[in-house]
Amino acid sequence: MAALKTVPSSEVRLGMFIHGFEGSWWEHPFWRTRFLLTDLQDLHKLREFRGGVIIDVAKSQAAAPIAADAGAPEASAEALVPAIIDAEPAVRLRASFSAEQARAAAVVAGAFETVRSTFDDVRLGRAVAHEKVALLVDDIAGQLDRNASALLRVLQLKSKHQYTYLHSVAVCTLMVNLARHLGMDEETVRALGLAGLLHDVGKMAIPDAVLDKPGRLSAEEFALVREHPERGLSLLREDPTMPALAMEVCLHHHERWDGTGYPHGLKEEAISLPARMGAICDVYDALTSHRSYKRAWLPARALGAMWSWAGHFDQPLLFQFMRSINLYPPGLLVRLASDRLALVLHNGGRATRTRLLVFYSFADAAALEPTPLVLRGGKDDDAIIGFLDPDDAPVAVPDLELYPPLPVTN
Repeated sequence: MAALKTVPSSEVRLGMFIHGFEGSWWEHPFWRTRFLLTDLQDLHKLREFRGGVIIDVAKSQAAAPIAADAGAPEASAEALVPAIIDAEPAVRLRASFSAEQARAAAVVAGAFETVRSTFDDVRLGRAVAHEKVALLVDDIAGQLDRNASALLRVLQLKSKHQYTYLHSVAVCTLMVNLARHLGMDEETVRALGLAGLLHDVGKMAIPDAVLDKPGRLSAEEFALVREHPERGLSLLREDPTMPALAMEVCLHHHERWDGTGYPHGLKEEAISLPARMGAICDVYDALTSHRSYKRAWLPARALGAMWSWAGHFDQPLLFQFMRSINLYPPGLLVRLASDRLALVLHNGGRATRTRLLVFYSFADAAALEPTPLVLRGGKDDDAIIGFLDPDDAPVAVPDLELYPPLPVTN
């Protein structure tokens, strides 16, 4: 059970588990609301936040006892300082990060075994172990709460031999992350996580030789693969407690916005929001994973390709997915909170920063001298709030090739 306490941002310390923020969600400086605070830059951003920060005492690490709000005495600022702050903060921070990586790896290892045994059961004609899989979703959601970046990083390390199983774990993770970014309630978030975990269960009816074939599939093989959504639905229907939302994602995660998908050729809003979410998370993880027939793409390249595939995805939802993982592809035209227009540039070696070229002011209806801007996520920083089709730009868009990848300074 959570033991929550609200403290001023000035009293937040490394090692605390951030449960949420007082006030409107768009006022706080982070894309996620629940995470373990282990990064000094995140601490500095939090100190700039003018509002209350909700701490989960039970999930905080290496801290002196913190009194929870519910009927407990007030804790002093000193009592809120975890032992992680000492004479060797850099060493302690690295140790904390390594611990989070190890914890994420343990979650993934357990997830791998759970999904593999579940899919093996399906191969043998047994029903999906709904309760066991639902507990796994809770574990994944909990690790996302603790440290989303650690979990996503571990999942990207899967080998081609683990792909069938860990792809399902990764899609579950991305679905939970996106659902929370969209502000969905926890029951829906949990159901969407389950949907992500089971979206490809129908592939257990497809021979491995077809799924792992390194070359191009024949027409007959491709037709066989296209049967997996309906085969999966048949399997999930055997469990009367299976959420309808999970069956919906399983059946329709290969539908396309323009109606060219399968199995039913649904189009635009006829495709449910959960199925549209599933389509994005499924393709993103597939592109960024090593397969028997291709190497993994870098995330920015994957997002750039997905954005360019006209008619494939719900583009506003794809943009929200980018916001949920805090990553934008080079060449994307974005609108800023400052009412300016900017081009996303190549980000060099800094995946945690967004590098832009600002070139137009909507407020003044005037072109600006193209100026680089790095978004660091501080309270007073500008922010990306929308996107624009280049054809709708009020002035000529600068040539991205004139701005090659460069190291981003702090």
